Amino acid sequence: MRQFGIYIIGDEILSGKRQDAHLSKVIALLSARGLQLSWAHFIGDIPEQITQLLKASMARGEIVFSFGGIGATPDDYTRQCAAAAAGVPIERHAGAVANIEAQYGEAAYPKRVLMADFPQGCELIPNPINRVAGFSIHEHYFVPGFPEMAHPMVEWVLETYYSHLFHGQDYLEQAIVVTEAGESDLIDLMNSILSRYPMLKLFSLPRTNQRRTTEVGLKGESAYVLAAMLELKAGVSELGYPWVDV
Repeated sequence: MRQFGIYIIGDEILSGKRQDAHLSKVIALLSARGLQLSWAHFIGDIPEQITQLLKASMARGEIVFSFGGIGATPDDYTRQCAAAAAGVPIERHAGAVANIEAQYGEAAYPKRVLMADFPQGCELIPNPINRVAGFSIHEHYFVPGFPEMAHPMVEWVLETYYSHLFHGQDYLEQAIVVTEAGESDLIDLMNSILSRYPMLKLFSLPRTNQRRTTEVGLKGESAYVLAAMLELKAGVSELGYPWVDV
């Protein structure tokens, strides 16, 4: 099963000056295609950390979307970090230059054209708003931080490169809501389920209301999830707690 991850880059997110709009959108775009997000990292404008994380996820062979930091101002480091992680130099991409010139004419120089400097050997990701492209290298896809640009670009990547993965993974997520029980009342049962189904992921979400209520679920390959949920429901009933399917 291919793993999808995202990096959301920028001090403005960590300081609260901007609110993240990418995490929930990527989850929705993937879910609509039968895919799942495996992880997300929020990163400040720290080149060493960005490079280290990119190098690690490239080595793991994951499919990654990175948001932010691909402009040409002094606080934008993502292009340079991506090149360093991939072990290639930065060079001016002729196709990206042509797009910027077509959009801005003479005003492309001397500054806007700097946004055509990408890691050597990368591919372009078309920007439907202003034609200033994103780029991809080693299945890492780098798009702007602006949602109105970034989200159509992510969708383009999915449709262009990964349609063969759509709705092809054997994946199921199921859960029940247990009333009159807190997480501590269910820990032994949850551990027992996981010991018999280590290939699954279990999640537990307590709810804050007047009754002690806990949502418990499992996700993974469908046959294992179905079998494990039967055991989970039977175990909850045996403990004497009411439950309903979510």
